[in-house]
Amino acid sequence: MSENAGATDQSPYLGASHYNAAEIGALAHLYRGEMYRSTVWRTRLDTTSNWAVVTTGIALSVTFSNIAATPLPIVLISFLLAAFLLFEARRYQFFDVWNTRVRVLENHFYEPMLVGGDSRKDREWNQVLAADLRRMHLHTTLIDAIGLRLRRNYGWIFGIQVVSYWAKIAVHPTPLTTLAELWERTSVGPLPGTVVLACGLVFYGGLVAIGILTFHPLKRVQRLPDLATGTDRLRALAGNEQY
Repeated sequence: MSENAGATDQSPYLGASHYNAAEIGALAHLYRGEMYRSTVWRTRLDTTSNWAVVTTGIALSVTFSNIAATPLPIVLISFLLAAFLLFEARRYQFFDVWNTRVRVLENHFYEPMLVGGDSRKDREWNQVLAADLRRMHLHTTLIDAIGLRLRRNYGWIFGIQVVSYWAKIAVHPTPLTTLAELWERTSVGPLPGTVVLACGLVFYGGLVAIGILTFHPLKRVQRLPDLATGTDRLRALAGNEQY
């Protein structure tokens, strides 16, 4: 009898394996709350993307408004885009927290009910989710978030920027014919064109490297492991979907 009492003390889930109506209602409210937070942070992601698109459009309008206009606005806007990318990657880290919880509830609580099964409270998913509620931790590193947002959004924006820059250099004020003209048109103040192009090559090469090196979908569940278990169990339960 003492052994049974000890087992009950160690695991409060052994007494009742099924959720009652009140507990199901509480979990439904939890789902709604996590979905709301996920939606709010997704909106914040869209906001920074919109800022990047608008500022890029302004820079292109200024650059191509006049034949004699300098391509410098396109160059300068790259620093602002990099800042927006960093902001959005940081926001994505927090969006991923709420979205992961939503996916766990959908996969392990609602899905069994929809297919005629039952949702039990003595399974692994509810204990892992409870541990994450007690001590929230990020599931995606900042560098992985930067790579993901690059592949989804900012890669296209930076690509348009590069193409526009070279189009401006090649046609304005006259079609480019010699390397000497190229160095002259790409120079910025005291910086010669060779230095400016070298810096651009390093900058965009770094972006491409980040986008490629962080593309490892099979390892996404192990990005930021839980300190106690050594693996991101909540991410594993949620699946590998990333938005």
